[in-house]
Amino acid sequence: MKELQSILFGVALREVVGSTQVEVSDIQIDSRKVTAGAVFVAIKGVQVDGHQFIQVAIELGAKVIVCAYLPAVIVEGISYLVVANAQEAVAIMAHQFYNAPSTKLKLVGVTGTNGKTTVATLLFKLFSELGYHCGLISTVQNQIGNTIIPSTHTTPDAIQLNALLHQMVEASCSHVFMECSSHAIHQHRITGLQFVGGAFTNITHDHLDYHQTFEAYLEVKKAFFDHLPSTAFALSNLDDKNGANMLMGTKAKKLTYALHAPANYKGKILENQLTGLVMLVNDIEVHCRLIGTFNAYNFLAVYGVAIQLGESSEKVLISLSALTGAEGRFDYIISNENIIGIVDYAHTPDALENVLTTIAKLRKGDEQVITVVGCGGDRDKTKRPIMAQVACDLSTKVFLTSDNPRSENPETILNDMEQGLTSAAKRKYIKIVDRREAIKAAISFANPGDIILVAGKGHEKYQEIKGVKNHFDDKEQLQNLFNELDK
Repeated sequence: MKELQSILFGVALREVVGSTQVEVSDIQIDSRKVTAGAVFVAIKGVQVDGHQFIQVAIELGAKVIVCAYLPAVIVEGISYLVVANAQEAVAIMAHQFYNAPSTKLKLVGVTGTNGKTTVATLLFKLFSELGYHCGLISTVQNQIGNTIIPSTHTTPDAIQLNALLHQMVEASCSHVFMECSSHAIHQHRITGLQFVGGAFTNITHDHLDYHQTFEAYLEVKKAFFDHLPSTAFALSNLDDKNGANMLMGTKAKKLTYALHAPANYKGKILENQLTGLVMLVNDIEVHCRLIGTFNAYNFLAVYGVAIQLGESSEKVLISLSALTGAEGRFDYIISNENIIGIVDYAHTPDALENVLTTIAKLRKGDEQVITVVGCGGDRDKTKRPIMAQVACDLSTKVFLTSDNPRSENPETILNDMEQGLTSAAKRKYIKIVDRREAIKAAISFANPGDIILVAGKGHEKYQEIKGVKNHFDDKEQLQNLFNELDK
């Protein structure tokens, strides 16, 4: 139990009805999870307004209601707190309810469009290898030491996030590495957390269904660095055209990494093969198991963060050289027929272009590059035609197929993708709605030595169709179809 007053410090209160000198047992934003003595925070979301469920929460035992406006009926004995911003309020309250867990950890946030998962995962693996007990909060999974906790969002809601950080404190974690999505920043899920540092990977076309404009998306990402304290560090990719902009206005120590521009952490690619990269990192030659230029940037980001956290360059480079990236990120298998299959989470035009450009550099001769790709339903529609054109520009053959259609008709999504194709591109693609059949068709089209890219879903183990998540694993499907081919 907590005294309500003790978790209200920093919350912008507009009106109070009832007492703040009450004991509370929990905080919830989902009325269905409310139990006796809880605080219920009514948040007006995109699809659901929590104010509609205030009475339900009270009936389930809520003692305190936090809201943007008072309900029509005021129940005696219930405390009502009207706040300026309910999302911000719940984040501040949750942090204090769980005893400010981020202040007891070395918490590092990673933000950007592409590379967040790989950078956060590599940091977790690296610091675990260096002997620390670590936590990971990522798109693929959350992890406390060796204990894996399934992930439903890139960044959990503020209550789940602080509860998870509290668990990490209880488990004696010293370092936590967390992806910070634009949604999480904008919705104040990370408000109130104390970061020791942050890293920026890059920013490209994504999530415009939510942010509406690229400028708004950019400002949200920048807001993460704007709120870092002077005691923290801010590490940015200077080769990204918005990399320098991320550091403008931050109070944190400004640091940069790059392959082309002068930077604090400078890299140069010497070799880029399917077996990995050979790089110069601040003039030290390093061999690593990561593949592609985009992973060279990820490597530099991880290296820079590790140095800022006080680790020695030699130890970091030795440990990093042996690590692999996150699941579903340039994950490859080779069939007995010597067909190379690559599974990657690339679901933005820039990410797809990066992966296909990397594949082009790995080709030894005239091998075909065959791409299987779709776009998610109920998400940014403006990137669909661009994704299709990028795939056709950089592939020998393209199979347009379903990703996660969600509530949309998959045919409609594929029609949107087709709208971006030039006359030359239209001669390169085949449309197959069923994703498994599209992968199967790509394999049947391939010859020994050819490279098949299955893009868009990466680590995901499901395909969401009409609200139902059906088991579907791209790598598993690829392996099974390779096995059928080998029989």
